[in-house]
Amino acid sequence: MASDKVVETVIVGNYVEMETEGKPKSVKNKLSNFFWHGGSAYDAWFSCASNQVAQVLLTLPYSFSQLGMLSGILFQLFYGLLGSWTAYLISVLYVEYRTRKEREKVDFRNHVIQWFEVLDGLLGKHWRNVGLAFNCTFLLFGSVIQLIACASNIYYINDNLDKRTWTYIFGACCATTVFIPSFHNYRIWSFLGLVMTTYTAWYLTIASYLHGQVEGVKHSGPTKLVLYFTGATNILYTFGGHAVTVEIMHAMWKPQKFKAIYLFATLYVLTLTLPSATAVYWAFGDLLLNHSNAFSLLPKSPFRDMAVILMLIHQFITFGFACTPLYFVWEKAIGMHECKSLCKRAAARLPVVIPIWFLAIIFPFFGPINSTVGSLLVSFTVYIIPALAHIFTFKSASARENAVEQPPKFVGRWIGTYTINVFVVVWVFVVGFGFGGWASVTNFVHQIDTFGLFTKCFQCPPATLPPSSAPHLLNATAPTPLNHTHLHHP
Repeated sequence: MASDKVVETVIVGNYVEMETEGKPKSVKNKLSNFFWHGGSAYDAWFSCASNQVAQVLLTLPYSFSQLGMLSGILFQLFYGLLGSWTAYLISVLYVEYRTRKEREKVDFRNHVIQWFEVLDGLLGKHWRNVGLAFNCTFLLFGSVIQLIACASNIYYINDNLDKRTWTYIFGACCATTVFIPSFHNYRIWSFLGLVMTTYTAWYLTIASYLHGQVEGVKHSGPTKLVLYFTGATNILYTFGGHAVTVEIMHAMWKPQKFKAIYLFATLYVLTLTLPSATAVYWAFGDLLLNHSNAFSLLPKSPFRDMAVILMLIHQFITFGFACTPLYFVWEKAIGMHECKSLCKRAAARLPVVIPIWFLAIIFPFFGPINSTVGSLLVSFTVYIIPALAHIFTFKSASARENAVEQPPKFVGRWIGTYTINVFVVVWVFVVGFGFGGWASVTNFVHQIDTFGLFTKCFQCPPATLPPSSAPHLLNATAPTPLNHTHLHHP
């Protein structure tokens, strides 16, 4: 979609392949295709890795302060593996659905397949409705989190404006993602996004070790069940970034090559998240319990400012990743999805951005909102529903026998796959949704009670008065109130 290439669908054995015909006719077209039209396995890897870690990189040290060092590391490894498994299940179901439809001569050249359509084609409208509700709600709040993170980060460079004002500004900036047609067109952005995240992760690691441990540092976590499960669900959210897997696969020329791409992306992501989270927690310990953004504890420097700027750009990219599937759903609902005019489609997409903007202003709770979204939405969207859908799609012997993608031997074929799926459903429902939901909602409500809705500056440091104001205060007959913009600190 949104490509000047001619695309032909070829069925090879049981698989569907998207082959390209013709070659670019000019240097301009070659450059356009190099930067703009991505559909290779490498593009998919960059998209998965770039989308998986964004602002959550800055909240993982906060999660470590809630979980403790050992639990933090183990949960990252465990949920990384679990997320890779369910991403594999989604890819299997996508190939199954698409192959069946292609054999019926359905043409997808001007249509982006989405997860709810896969569920509809394989399991019926009830599954479609549930999948659509969870996926859209998760992506909506995923986009909200990116706006909150933008305001939270830029504040550490320029605190002349409060975070709420920065949210207004970045909401307008992120609205420009309506002009990016599809995931085909994220090639250069995905690459740059991963470079930016890599720099930020290693900056956090090196800066924390150079800073050293703060005086009297304590590593007392875990101390409370509420905090423990809140931290665990934030990590569940970290490795649950595959709500856009179907859209990324559809952008590939040969989607059946996706298979283990998400696993390889996760392995790379772990080389960023484990060192950075452990280093920041080692340096600052329990201070992180009241600082959900790791930038807030590191001293101001050109390197930190560079990390903040790069994360801002990356969050713009991640906002586009989260919003693009919502744009597709909205286009299909109003009949604009197959429109050829980029400007008309962009204008039609704008109403999607407005509620995201509004919610980011209402709930500016960086950190706690990650855990809440993880427990209530990610748990179902990218863990429970894919595992159950795989079980029900291949519950009959004939479906298993005719499956396009047979389970690998090392997991025990169908019996092993079924066992793993049941484990995923039970674990995530009980630990992620159950305990995690209780802890995250409790923590989230506490933030609302403490700071209130529409707060101007969540977890901003107290204002410091300039020395020149001291004589005036000595002669004052009543206390001079501080700027309320900066009073919101636990």
